Amino acid sequence: NELSASIKEVGVLQPIVVRKRPASQIAAAKAAKHDETESSTNPFAGHLDSPYELIMGERRWRASQLAGLETIPAIVKTTADDDMLRDALLENLHRVALNPLEEAAAYQQMIEEFGLTQVQLSKSVSKSRPQIANTLRLLNLPASVQKRVAAGVLSSGHARALLGLSDPEEMDKLASRIIAEGLSVRSTEEIVAMKIASGEQPKKPKTSKTNPWVGSAIQQSLENHFDTKVSIKGSTKHGRIEIVFSSPEDMDRILQLLVPSQGDADSKWV
Repeated sequence: NELSASIKEVGVLQPIVVRKRPASQIAAAKAAKHDETESSTNPFAGHLDSPYELIMGERRWRASQLAGLETIPAIVKTTADDDMLRDALLENLHRVALNPLEEAAAYQQMIEEFGLTQVQLSKSVSKSRPQIANTLRLLNLPASVQKRVAAGVLSSGHARALLGLSDPEEMDKLASRIIAEGLSVRSTEEIVAMKIASGEQPKKPKTSKTNPWVGSAIQQSLENHFDTKVSIKGSTKHGRIEIVFSSPEDMDRILQLLVPSQGDADSKWV
């Protein structure tokens, strides 16, 4: 699949998260595995005798298997508190020297797995929301270009300029030219602008999987208003809006923003 192909090219950009299994569970799983037959459907079969249990990153783990990787980076979770785990991952962002692609993958992990908005994330890592958004855009590059960014031969500024093109092959060709000729970011932007103006750059075909709302001004405005992650799903004609809350108190806060007239502290929503 697409993620597996990307991992073959660039590697696993963000570590999976695992935790140690209890010794009793490992022993029981090994005993069950020893007794099972080839036709057995014993629930302890498979990876339950492994010393670690996967907590986050199943897609990365499965895609890495398809890519033929024997080892991938992992963080061992030592706490049951998700807030502490989130803080530990944020601390890792500050402590470890990440390349731009690894940084983008780390931001994406915080958004997807902890429901942070770009505004909340920007406060946590002391960067502006536009900086976060621009870094996340690097994940839209084709794997061949991502590989050059990860290797440090193509700057994030050059990479963002390439995102003005919609054809992955054109991005790859221009990336090669940037490296070969030592083009500046400004020169790259001018070349991209000329390609678009001349009609040389084909329009990106629309597919049923395209979500026109992802990264839109409306989505960002809603996330800023509610101070939480907001997803808009569907087309421009019909769809739905999903607002993430992290606790009963957070839900009350959001509901009071939605229905200000019901903002009585004694009101009951359910």
